[in-house]
Amino acid sequence: MGAGLGLALAAAAHTLSLEGPPADAASTLLPSVERDDLSRKDKARVAAVTRPTDDFRTAERFEAKPGGATTSEARADRNAFSHPSANLTFEGRERFFVGNGLFRKMWVAAPSSTAASDGLGPLFNARACQRCHLKDGRGHPPSDPDDAATSMLVRLSVPPSTAEETGSLAALEAMRIPEPTYGGQLQDFAVTGLPAEGRIALSWEEHDVALAGGETATLRKPVLEIVDLADGPMAPGTMMSLRVANPMIGLGLLEAVHPADILARADPFDSDGDGIAGRASVVRDPATGEKVLGRFGWKASNPTIRAQSADAFFNDMGLSTALFPDGFGACTAAQAPCRAMPDGVQPHMGDTEVSDEMLDLVTFYAQNLAVPVRRDVDDPQVLAGKALFYGAGCPACHTPKYVTRRDAQNPAQRFQLIWPYTDMLLHDMGEGLADGRPVGVASGAHWRTPPLWGVGLTDAVNGHDFLLHDGRARGVLEAVLWHGGEAAAARERVVEMTPEERDALVRFVESL
Repeated sequence: MGAGLGLALAAAAHTLSLEGPPADAASTLLPSVERDDLSRKDKARVAAVTRPTDDFRTAERFEAKPGGATTSEARADRNAFSHPSANLTFEGRERFFVGNGLFRKMWVAAPSSTAASDGLGPLFNARACQRCHLKDGRGHPPSDPDDAATSMLVRLSVPPSTAEETGSLAALEAMRIPEPTYGGQLQDFAVTGLPAEGRIALSWEEHDVALAGGETATLRKPVLEIVDLADGPMAPGTMMSLRVANPMIGLGLLEAVHPADILARADPFDSDGDGIAGRASVVRDPATGEKVLGRFGWKASNPTIRAQSADAFFNDMGLSTALFPDGFGACTAAQAPCRAMPDGVQPHMGDTEVSDEMLDLVTFYAQNLAVPVRRDVDDPQVLAGKALFYGAGCPACHTPKYVTRRDAQNPAQRFQLIWPYTDMLLHDMGEGLADGRPVGVASGAHWRTPPLWGVGLTDAVNGHDFLLHDGRARGVLEAVLWHGGEAAAARERVVEMTPEERDALVRFVESL
């Protein structure tokens, strides 16, 4: 390789590793789409009902049911995130509860007498879906050195080092370059006979933020160290990102939002000058190989719930599916002893550890976990907080409402007015929240706008109120104060509010 080409490649790789592909990747890789599921009359109705409100004297019509007809009106207790869509048929409910059993199923290492349950690992993060998504809710950082980080994991990748890797990332043929030895994710558990890859060790840095009205907030940031590495040090320049498990509610409704309604809000070059430059995530659908819109995960790196479920089976539990068929799970080529361990494939049950039928049932379960009914929508403080939420500019990213597709795959989710408070786009959230690890078109500072529905029930369901991708925020206000980048102006408006206004804003978000 000539010196000039080598320098150019190094510069391109360094830039790409920090920023990801160009901001207009979505416009060049995704076809232009329009809502083809609606009549002209329906389009007018949808436009009217989803228009942002400017009247905060009373709750909006249907606002109390954020999931439309799917909304659960069950008690807001520890099981608030675990109920089926309220409008499922009897057959649908039966399928949901079978899927729930598989979601909670504890997998074991092969070979085992429980042939339908073996194949775990060899490396893994959890033995069941439910162990990460506790009560179908939000994960958390370990509370002390003896607390296993079961609902938190570490993503790994390295900058591209060859022209082939650089081209693959630029064309989105790969979302990231895995760390050569440990792969794309640290697995901190292993089957008998193998050591775990390593262990997460966290410490915290804190700093104070002065707020108007004489108040002070203390923010904390995790400091990550990986200890007890089993296969030697990681490659130089390894990028690591802590992630807690996302809540499961409302996923099927988000999948039923027409891509045109998401792409219509994308503005990667901030053409309207409002300071918000949301970009659509572009990913490959593992089922078809086509480049499609990404919507799920902290960086919108999965296109469908089925793909997300298969990815979790493979990377979190080391279980093969038709989408990820390797029986040795996430063991890399550098981990020969791991690849030599027995798998759980049973020829009479198919050629993967998780059959298509099982994957479909878990997918159906995840698609139909209902969003809980809103609380206190007419409370004066909640309404005042809603006005402040709008006034601070939060709906620019946390889009309040959509109407789902008339032709959604699941009949229960068709043509529903929903209130998720997300645009499902990627936004630069500033250096404070940056993990420095790009994924696809998302740079190290980009994160998908998380839905806000159900956020106020986190403590009731999971016994904590830790928010953001790594659980650093202890409640809504801390999460807001970590906002930077495109959200910096909104953050400053919150900082400048009176204490009473901030209380009302938090009360509104916690009512969602």
